[in-house]
Amino acid sequence: MELDKLKQAQSAIVQTVGGDGALRQHFLDMGLIPGAEITLVKFAPMGDPIEFRIHGYELTLRVDDAKKIEVKPIKKMVQTKQERRCTDRIEHPGLGENGKYHMKSSENPLPSGTVLSFALAGNQNCGKTTLFNQLTGSNQHVGNFPGVTVDRKSGVIKGYPNTEVVDLPGIYSLSPYTSEEIVSRQYILDEKPTGIINIVDATNIERNLYLTMQLMELEIPIVLALNMMDEVKGNGGCVLINETEDMLGIPVVPISAAKNEGIDELIQHAVHIAKYQEKPGRTDFCDESEHSGAVHRALHGIMHLIKDHAESAGIPIRFAATKLVEGDEKIEKALNLDSNEKEFVEAIIKQMEEERGMDRAAAIADMRFSFITKLVDKCVVKPKESKESIRSRKIDKILTGKYTAIPSFVVIMALIFWLTFNVIGLRLQQLLEYLIGQLTTLVDTGLTNWNVDKVLHSLIIDGIFEGVGSVLSFLPIIVTLFFFLSLLEDTGYMARVAFVMDKLLRKIGLSGRSIVPMLIGFGCSVPAVMASRTLPSERDRKMTITLIPFMSCTAKLPIYSFFTAAFFPDKAPLVMILLYFGGIAVGILTAFISKGTVFKGEAVPFVMELPNYRLPSAKTTLHLLWEKAKDFLTRAFTVIFIATIVIWFLKTFNFHLGVVEDSKDSILAGIAGVIAPIFAPLGFGDWRMSTSLITGFIAKESVVSTLSVLTGSAGVTSILTPVSAASFLTFCLLYTPCVAAVASIKRELGRKWAGITIILQCSVAWLCSGIVYVIGSIIVK
Repeated sequence: MELDKLKQAQSAIVQTVGGDGALRQHFLDMGLIPGAEITLVKFAPMGDPIEFRIHGYELTLRVDDAKKIEVKPIKKMVQTKQERRCTDRIEHPGLGENGKYHMKSSENPLPSGTVLSFALAGNQNCGKTTLFNQLTGSNQHVGNFPGVTVDRKSGVIKGYPNTEVVDLPGIYSLSPYTSEEIVSRQYILDEKPTGIINIVDATNIERNLYLTMQLMELEIPIVLALNMMDEVKGNGGCVLINETEDMLGIPVVPISAAKNEGIDELIQHAVHIAKYQEKPGRTDFCDESEHSGAVHRALHGIMHLIKDHAESAGIPIRFAATKLVEGDEKIEKALNLDSNEKEFVEAIIKQMEEERGMDRAAAIADMRFSFITKLVDKCVVKPKESKESIRSRKIDKILTGKYTAIPSFVVIMALIFWLTFNVIGLRLQQLLEYLIGQLTTLVDTGLTNWNVDKVLHSLIIDGIFEGVGSVLSFLPIIVTLFFFLSLLEDTGYMARVAFVMDKLLRKIGLSGRSIVPMLIGFGCSVPAVMASRTLPSERDRKMTITLIPFMSCTAKLPIYSFFTAAFFPDKAPLVMILLYFGGIAVGILTAFISKGTVFKGEAVPFVMELPNYRLPSAKTTLHLLWEKAKDFLTRAFTVIFIATIVIWFLKTFNFHLGVVEDSKDSILAGIAGVIAPIFAPLGFGDWRMSTSLITGFIAKESVVSTLSVLTGSAGVTSILTPVSAASFLTFCLLYTPCVAAVASIKRELGRKWAGITIILQCSVAWLCSGIVYVIGSIIVK
């Protein structure tokens, strides 16, 4: 029967896996191989996608993709009691002592002073970011992968100045399915780090070791960091470290990144294997069975054939042979085989398929999972169902329940907005606003008493304090919203939102995975655009990135708060809700139109792991908030500061550099007056309004600082009506994102799509703003 025909809690054995190309390879890499046991957990609230349990973790598939997989239903087997117990083992071996599969060491260690570079690799949701922060502390910076539009983090290991750790994207395998997998593989193959730190979630070791085996094939020194061992032990399980090292032939270090346990030992092993270039003791994972023997013979036959090509291309021979069997076009092209060699390789593979009774890609995946199963049987005492899993299941009954999922999402988002704009964020904003006001009055009085020159006095008070100060007061609101959004992401709820919303988003041509970057877009468009790289389809990435600017980022909050306080003080929550959901509505409408025109085609398959809910690390969350606050403050005292001074100068002087009595005679009025007529039909044709929109392209917060400088004590109410204010708010909601976001789009999609985004956003903003102004004017009359 087809996989989607299983009933809830029913189990089956996978018989065949349909599909083709990279998607089928991705299915196999995720553990959907013939012979694997799979259980249907539940359907999404809208009936699609479906959550399954396989290899000890939760995986989601769409109904259409589940139809491609044939299974044979079974009765759930009763688990027999494990004979092995968790007992005190012999002492963990020291550096260079790695069991019977001794690592291959270089005769000469790397010269003293050599920078030891490490690739930090692991699955998503395995604690990689936490480990990276523990390893590097504050010594981290942001760079770019060469030739690839994906940001990477790198840093120096604390206490080891001649080291560098590069935090690779979270990946499940080294197959070319998603851009992250390609990026990670190319970084390791091309830049050749001196070592790899492979972090594995010990609570889900079967799923995670699949990547480990591929990394070992690269023949680069590697140390395995078994993370979350505190959870494993807390639930009655354990991993026999020495036995695991014997089977893998690499150092294995139990750690808890969140609790900073085992990190020192991990660093010592990593530095040792890199310095002495101790490569994995084994890369052959075939056993002596008849089935594995067919794969073993095929791989070794291909390795003999391509040895010179692999050496010439700088690709590890075992890795190259395995990828050829899997049908990896990039590796095949890099090896540059002639037609005779290609025919010979194909003949070897076909012979293996006949002997194995399984197609080539499935045979390789089965070989890896067979080894993992043996390792787990010998070295892992599985814990009882973890507290985290039980807790997640209970929470999911509500947050992903058929009738409660969407109401829960609406309530959670409404609560976040209420706490941000009406309670925590608002109170902190009012406090900071008061303190800035008191400081401004104090400085103003001091300058007056000291008889400071009138122009300089104006620069300090009307320029810097009015401009920068008005923006700074919104820092608490921005940090508060980021705090709540980071909680949603770190706890694992974002993945559930994607699961719940997939069917809904497919109606506008997107995958449920797109909800994550779009939700991040409510915080900031820049990381949201970068988060879209997790989408495996180029079409989905482009469409998602195009829609992200419609999600109102926190940088626009100062604009909303400023105008709401001035024109709609009694209806602040309603105005905020209308703006946020208005942006979503316009984005959906735009998606509907583009789905049938620019972005024709189907959304990518929804293959995603659902992690257990976990409490976020306080340290990580505070670190994130500090980074966001620092980024905001940096912009406030650089970009916005400079923009404020420039605006003040252009507003204060005329073209003859004389001080003007009225700002309408200034340089700024002359420049802005040229474009002001464009906005006249929208109700805000004043040159001061068009000036603020121009500076808003540099940073959205600059809109407020610019208007504060230009309107002075009279305020924005002197040039706008409530209707034109609503029109202006609509335009600010929808027009082009800031220059940093546009730069991110350019990095991800190229100059053409950055230009298309600017034109699209401005056109949609002008049209919607005009509609609001016309309707508002009719209602007021």
